[in-house]
Amino acid sequence: MKNVIKVGLMLCITTLSSYAQQGPASSPSSYSFTLADCIKYAYEHQDSVVNARLDVKSAEYKVKETTGIGLPQINGSASFQDYLKIPTTLIPGAFIGQPGTYIPLKFGVKYQSNFGVDASQILFDGSYLVGLKASKTYKELSQRNVTRSLIEANVQVTKAYYQVLVSDETVRLLDANLKQIKEQYDQTIAQNKQGFVEKIDVDRLSVQYNDLVTTRANTLRLLVLNVQMLKFQMGMPIETELDLKDKLEDVKLDESVAMVATTDTTAYHKRIEYSLYETQLKLNQLDLKRQKSQFLPTLSATANYTSSYQNNAFSTLYSSQFPSSYIGLNLKVPIFNGFQRTNQVKQAEISVQKTRNDMENVKNGLNLQTNAARINYINGLQTLNNQKRNREVANEVLRVSRIKYQQGVGSSIEVTQAETALVVADNNYIQGLYDALISKVDLDRAYGKIQ
Repeated sequence: MKNVIKVGLMLCITTLSSYAQQGPASSPSSYSFTLADCIKYAYEHQDSVVNARLDVKSAEYKVKETTGIGLPQINGSASFQDYLKIPTTLIPGAFIGQPGTYIPLKFGVKYQSNFGVDASQILFDGSYLVGLKASKTYKELSQRNVTRSLIEANVQVTKAYYQVLVSDETVRLLDANLKQIKEQYDQTIAQNKQGFVEKIDVDRLSVQYNDLVTTRANTLRLLVLNVQMLKFQMGMPIETELDLKDKLEDVKLDESVAMVATTDTTAYHKRIEYSLYETQLKLNQLDLKRQKSQFLPTLSATANYTSSYQNNAFSTLYSSQFPSSYIGLNLKVPIFNGFQRTNQVKQAEISVQKTRNDMENVKNGLNLQTNAARINYINGLQTLNNQKRNREVANEVLRVSRIKYQQGVGSSIEVTQAETALVVADNNYIQGLYDALISKVDLDRAYGKIQ
């Protein structure tokens, strides 16, 4: 039996020791995400989204708080008095046949104590009924703010993700150019040693090659920074490793061309910005109703129970009880308060009108934004397609220039100029690609497609 116990203890100690060495499970320190994964991560971790969701929880408690005003309000009270000097009351001497005089008498006892319970219940209050509706509308406003935060997170993460993809494409193009120039550079060195080309041809290629090497190193550093920016937009610690699964070819830029061919004048209804103003208008209209309800009477029920104790000796203070209780109704009818309520109603009416004016302005602004996004997207697509063709032409010019140079019918300057033109075409293509991707995000947002 003792051996069994020893074996059991040894197993327990071994298990605990093993757990202590392993420690608690840690969160993964590296991720491989698609764009959708990054957006989903941002929805769960970005501070603005997290805080917006907390605002919804706060609004829920605000609704409960407002609802509680209409529930019975019960309060308890307790008091204790030790009269160091019992109050004196003067009574007319006429009571005892001495008119014109006053006789001092002490009424009361040295010790007094009271315990009571008060209760009240709203029976009718127009302000409370309107306030209850307003609190629910306030919760709706906070929920729409969550939607706005989610859309903002989606837009920012998408743009940052595309920036990383474009930077990665830039490195790929630089690598391709470096490979071509390195091959040309090596061939030119060999030809220079054989006396077929001059040293200046080697120097020209050396300058181009060194410039591209420097550009590539700078681009790699910017790529690291862009990845960190993406993680920041996601709410991810920047020291966490993040790999991107999506490629540029996965992004379809031409899917929305048919949709943007005409202007949609009703797209503003899908925008969260307009919905927020709609909710704000509801709140202002409810506030107007609340101000008008101040002209209505209020009715409430009250009840009280009090137990009093009085005695000249503290030891016997609570030996005798003198209870009292009542129930009643309180009616408050507003009559005149210096036109304050009337002026408050006028102010609330102005707030409603101002919100309507703001909504009209926002509507026009969103329609303008939609038109601008549509035009920018079309222009971005056309520019990108043109830059693609320019790259193809620049590649062909470089190919022909090299053939001519190898056959002795062209100069090294032509080759250098063609290589420079290809680098410029690559840069223009990269810029056009980024502009087209960003304009696509702005277009989706303008048409309310990001939900």
